[in-house]
Amino acid sequence: MREVTSCSTNIKIQLYKKLLLLSNSVRVDSGCRMLYEQPNYSGLQYFLRRRDYANHQQWMGLSGSICSCRLIPHGPHTSSHRIRIYEREDCRGQMVEITEDCSSLHDRFHLSEIHSYNMLEGSWVLYELPNYQGRQHLLRPGDYRRCLDWGAADARVGSLRRAVELY
Repeated sequence: MREVTSCSTNIKIQLYKKLLLLSNSVRVDSGCRMLYEQPNYSGLQYFLRRRDYANHQQWMGLSGSICSCRLIPHGPHTSSHRIRIYEREDCRGQMVEITEDCSSLHDRFHLSEIHSYNMLEGSWVLYELPNYQGRQHLLRPGDYRRCLDWGAADARVGSLRRAVELY
């Protein structure tokens, strides 16, 4: 067992490893985290809420290898969530403002590509596919003018959800 506290002094993630390449479980004791497969918050990302994850498939991981993690702040200053999505780069074109989770951007807004974002309040997790599946990307408040700004290879986005802890 290895307890990781460098991500935050208040929130703990415990990594239980039998064999690094064969088995990896994670317990998030409180809060929300984004795990990264590469050092320095790079590579594939995985959003985790408070609970036990018996293996990497439960957090939709392609492997059990985790090299960095980031606390996703929440609390009174992040209790509301608001994001503006744009059909074109540089926050141009059709704009939609969203305040709730959306399991299918195509079904709800007839959009399958989002080329820029204005994150007004809270943190959000973007998913490549509908129903919160596929590659994940954490967006914190600020402007994302093109898909490379949030680390994606293309503008395909199927769903998005607020990065909040559920009880």
